[in-house]
Amino acid sequence: MFKRRKRRSWARVFVEVFYPRGGWRRAASYMGHRLSRLPDTPERIAKGIAAGMFASCTPFYGLHFVMAALGARVLGGNILAALLGTFLGNPITFPIIVETSVQLGSWMLGLGAGLHFPQVMAAFGLAWAELWGNLWQLVTGGTPNWFRLRLFFSRVWLPYLLGGVPLGIVLGVIVYYASLPLIRAYQTSRRARLRERFAASRRAARGQDAEGEP
Repeated sequence: MFKRRKRRSWARVFVEVFYPRGGWRRAASYMGHRLSRLPDTPERIAKGIAAGMFASCTPFYGLHFVMAALGARVLGGNILAALLGTFLGNPITFPIIVETSVQLGSWMLGLGAGLHFPQVMAAFGLAWAELWGNLWQLVTGGTPNWFRLRLFFSRVWLPYLLGGVPLGIVLGVIVYYASLPLIRAYQTSRRARLRERFAASRRAARGQDAEGEP
């Protein structure tokens, strides 16, 4: 009943990850409506969004949802809002987040200029390939080589983590205070509209009862 009439291909799914159907403006509007309609207080929803923003600034790829949910639980925020908040780290903002985190972390460690976004992504790909290759060597009795992974950890992952934590805190605070009044205003406006609809339906019902009286 709720399935698509025409199933999307894997290529289409991949494309829509980077450019949703209808564009990023429509996707952002949809996410905003979903967040504002959550049945929770504005403070808890805003805390959840902030937790999702913080998680998006860390190098724990594949665990952002888990980190966002844990962060929301610690902060007393809405977990669903935290999961939706991770989408603030989208293909438009993601290169800026990665570049800033790595450069800041490299400066904190005294490493000089850090790697740029394309180099960081390439390093992650090579690190995964190296990790699986070493695990295969352990299974087959070969000799693994961990030099590249140690270099990746010291030059990419650690600077990314050290720079991403303060960046995530700053962005999380900004997102919290920016989203809180918007959520409050939307919920107040929505409650007013619902009261008006309820009052109108009651007036209509009373009018029908009056017409039916002899």
